[in-house]
Amino acid sequence: MRAATIRDGEVLVEQHPDPEPGAGQVLVRVRAAGVNGADMMQRRGRYPAPPGSPQDIPGLELAGEVEALGDGAMRFSEGDRVMGIVGGGGQGELAVVHERQLMPVPDAVPFPEAGGLPEVFTTAHDAVLRRAALRPGERLLVHGAAGGVGTAAVQLGRALGAHVTATVRNPDAREAVARLGADEVIDPDGFEEHGPFDVILELVGAPNLGANVKALNMEGRIVVIGIAAGAKGELNLAALMSKRGHVMASMLRARPLELKAATARAMEREVLPLFARGDLRVPVAQTFSLDDVAAAYDNFAAGGKLGKIILEP
Repeated sequence: MRAATIRDGEVLVEQHPDPEPGAGQVLVRVRAAGVNGADMMQRRGRYPAPPGSPQDIPGLELAGEVEALGDGAMRFSEGDRVMGIVGGGGQGELAVVHERQLMPVPDAVPFPEAGGLPEVFTTAHDAVLRRAALRPGERLLVHGAAGGVGTAAVQLGRALGAHVTATVRNPDAREAVARLGADEVIDPDGFEEHGPFDVILELVGAPNLGANVKALNMEGRIVVIGIAAGAKGELNLAALMSKRGHVMASMLRARPLELKAATARAMEREVLPLFARGDLRVPVAQTFSLDDVAAAYDNFAAGGKLGKIILEP
C-alpha cells in the first residue's frame, strides 16, 4: 500500500507492506483521514506514536470501508462504513484498527467529514461533557474555536443548551463560528473580561492560564487539551482556591484500548445520533489527495482556516 511517511522531519509518500488484521482487528480501506496538530508534532519528532502503532505513518483518525476481518472480529461486516481514532497509521490506503475503537459512519455523513470526525469530536466530547461535566445553562468558553476541536466543542455546547463563547484570532472566521452555534465570538485578547465561565476548554496552552483563572466562575472547571503555545505557565493557587476552581487535563492518544473503546461507545450513545439528525457537522476547510500530503501539512501549519484538512487516499 501507499502511505504518508515521515522521514527526517519531512512527510512524503512511500510504499509499505499491506497490513493484516490480527485477532479482534479490522482492515479498513481508508477513504478519508484527518490531519491534526499531533501529526505536525510527530513530523518534528516531538510526539512519537504509542507502542504497537506504526512509527513512521502518521494519522490519528480515519474513515473508510471494512476490507477484511481478523479472527474473532464481529462488530462489523465487510463493506461497512466505519471511522475511528488510531494510535497512528491513519494516513495510508489501508489501516488495521481494533474493532472496539471503530464506530459506524452515520448515513448522513460523507467520507470527507467522517475522516475528520473521530479525533476532534471524541476529544471535545470527552473533555467538555465527560470530564468537565458541562451542564445545560452553564457558560462555556472555547479557546481556538476555529480549529477542528474548537468547532466540535462549540457545536456540542450548543446542542447541550450551554451559553457558548468562542475566541477566534482570525476575524474572517468569526461569522462562520457563530453559525456553528457560538453565542459570542470574540478576539482572544481580553477574553477574561467576558466571563465568568463555568467551563473553559483550553486549546492554546500556558499563556492563557492566568487569565483563565481570572475568568473562572465559582466552582468552574478548566480542562486543558492543547499546549501549542506553551506547556509551562504560572498558576495563582490563591485565586484558584478562592473560586473553588478545578484544573484538569486530558490526552487521548496514549490511552489503552479499554479506555479508547469506552470513548467510542460514549460517542455512539451521545454524539452520533446528533449527526444522524443533522444537528452536528464537520466543517472541512480543504481536501487533498495522498500525493499532495506535503501540501496538506503546509496548509495545516499555515493556520487561519476554519475546520479540518482532510487527506483522501
